[in-house]
Amino acid sequence: NAGTDRTLVGLCVLGGIFGEGIDLTGESLIGVAIVGPGLPQVSTETRLYQDYSDSHGRDGFKQSYVYPGMNKVTQAGGRLIRTSEDYGVILLLDSRFERSEYKDLLPREWLPLVHVNRKTLGEELRNFWRKY
Repeated sequence: NAGTDRTLVGLCVLGGIFGEGIDLTGESLIGVAIVGPGLPQVSTETRLYQDYSDSHGRDGFKQSYVYPGMNKVTQAGGRLIRTSEDYGVILLLDSRFERSEYKDLLPREWLPLVHVNRKTLGEELRNFWRKY
């Protein structure tokens, strides 16, 4: 919490109530951890859309799963940076984000990705926050 010595951690699901219409500017939100590309669940409707896209020369998997999922990812990251004075850390916690079909859909401001593991994460975060 800004102005206090307490830390508040909020957890939400991609596309949930924090997907739209929430402004957490300044130090109200300093980090977002995204645990996967937010792919929609397999359903009859999604499968029909995938088949339709495939039959019209488009990549049905990307059209029905990857693009909607990555839209949720960029919306979640967008909660972090709302004004030109905002800054923070976006953690992408899934190796699929390294694949070109996902990485190519990330906003250019999120690149380059910094690869970390449990041993290097703390030091990378300290290095980031030293800049600010």
